[in-house]
Amino acid sequence: MNQNIVKMEYAVRGILPIRAMELARELKQGVKKPFDSIIFANIGDPHAMGQQPTTFFRQVVACCDYPELMNYNVFPNDVKRRASKLLSGIGGGGIGSYSDSQGPLKLREDVAQSISDGKHDCNPDDIFLCAGATDGIKSVLHLIDFGQGKDRTGVLTPIPQYPLYSATLTEMNLVQIKYYLDEDNAWAINVDSVHSIVQKAREKCTPRALVVINPGNPTGQCFSRRNVEDIVRYCSKEGLIIIADEVYQENIYAKGMQFHSFRKVANDIGLGPNDITIASFYSASKGYMGECGYRAGFMELYGLDPVVKNQFRKHRTANLCSSNAGQVIMNCIVNPPKPGDESYELFAKERENVLMSLTDKASKVSEAFNSIKGVKCNRIDGAMYAFPSITLPKRAIEAANSAKMAPDTFFCLDFLENTGICVVPGSGFGQREGTYHFRTTILPDTEKMQRFLVAFEDFYKKFVAKYTD
Repeated sequence: MNQNIVKMEYAVRGILPIRAMELARELKQGVKKPFDSIIFANIGDPHAMGQQPTTFFRQVVACCDYPELMNYNVFPNDVKRRASKLLSGIGGGGIGSYSDSQGPLKLREDVAQSISDGKHDCNPDDIFLCAGATDGIKSVLHLIDFGQGKDRTGVLTPIPQYPLYSATLTEMNLVQIKYYLDEDNAWAINVDSVHSIVQKAREKCTPRALVVINPGNPTGQCFSRRNVEDIVRYCSKEGLIIIADEVYQENIYAKGMQFHSFRKVANDIGLGPNDITIASFYSASKGYMGECGYRAGFMELYGLDPVVKNQFRKHRTANLCSSNAGQVIMNCIVNPPKPGDESYELFAKERENVLMSLTDKASKVSEAFNSIKGVKCNRIDGAMYAFPSITLPKRAIEAANSAKMAPDTFFCLDFLENTGICVVPGSGFGQREGTYHFRTTILPDTEKMQRFLVAFEDFYKKFVAKYTD
């Protein structure tokens, strides 16, 4: 079999969640544990954590899925109008048929219009609808998957990083070039450090792309405007494609923080499509929507050579098309109800409730971690996660080594066995040598999140005491 598949790892669904599912089955079988349920805080899946779907989205999908519903007085008129428009735009036999591999033009036009703001224009021809951001990211990495020896493509990925990148690069046998985010500076990118890493990497490969995740996963940071400008200028100068993972752009919590689009910032400082190439990604799975199961997203390929874009379009045809139901959801996201529409009031209320709840938990979670001696957590500016660092006693590290585990995996597994709470060790995302972290979502409801924080403090203190001389 393909040995690259054997080598690849994806910690978010690794040893910890596998054991958590085993524990959940044992609880159902009546096996006694120190807890009565499992909190799966390992993955950013809002609906699995109890978040309710956005009513307008689901009503439009229902009408597209079964158009007969529009003949009854069940849904608001704006829902019916949207469903009719989308069915017309998708064409064919409705959402059960294949659609254009790039995405139906009318739907891509709506995406482009949502990006255009009077100052920044977006061409629908640059938009590709995809089965979640993951699908698009993998396609772009396939596009630059070439070369041998020193000409082999290298991709700069942040550390810590979402393990989709390391797993995909391993699967494709591309060279992962690690650059470290500055934890002491709100997880910012140090461009001078990146330059040194690029220069050294050129001894063994050809760096062709730089991945940025903004807001950050797992780190929860939101890059400043200045940091984004510095990165864009550097990548333009060095000829690096920017792979901008911007799926959490709706999730901004910290006061005074805002999301800065890499593509729009590039335009603001005078860089056009002949100066830089940026692949930007968006998803229905995050934000206030949390529609993970529909596998819906889009990418904007800005500054891609027309000849290359045609080849990429051909590559996408091999996937046939992304889910039409997902494309319907995406259209509702980029073109939601407007003031005056029948569905607007409920839509706005549902959206605000989700984002306000996340904002409240983001603040409380970081404060709670920082109140514990030996634990440090940067402010959660955005996304859906906290990534605290933990101090582990020497004896705990030795015990982990004896068990042939990374120390933070050893800690997180013990935490799971004693509390029923599943998190992901920092080693699964990458971290500086000698530091230990874990990632938790902030998605569990307020009651479960409070249980989490109380249980963590109690466990951490007992763990430290157990392994302290």
